[in-house]
Amino acid sequence: MSVQWASAKAPTLAEFEALAMEAWEKLPPEFRDIAGDLLIRVEDFATDEILDSLGIEDPFELTGLYQGVSLTKQSVMESAREPDMVFLYRRAILDEWSENGEELGHLIGHVLIHEIGHHFGFSDEDMEHIEAGAAS
Repeated sequence: MSVQWASAKAPTLAEFEALAMEAWEKLPPEFRDIAGDLLIRVEDFATDEILDSLGIEDPFELTGLYQGVSLTKQSVMESAREPDMVFLYRRAILDEWSENGEELGHLIGHVLIHEIGHHFGFSDEDMEHIEAGAAS
């Protein structure tokens, strides 16, 4: 089946969020359990402040970001803090999707796994294993 590009529209933020939730549900249950109360937010682009802090000039270069204190750096002595979040940047992911032709839901899952993987300090090999489990 070919795409009718003349009438095709990019998914809205709400539709993209639904795709992200579908990708989340496909992750292995033990991975989701470990992630706990991690929040997933979808925005069009990272803020200028975030891009500047990372030394990124082109907002299309950042598809996702983990924000919070890595589990490897948390302390029992910490006071209450904001919840950990993963940001998925819709426009940057759509740009990557249009360039490589990968299925959009799979790409969103890849970015989600990669960003959550940072949260746990997983290696690239660990994340590839998790991604393979999510695809099966």
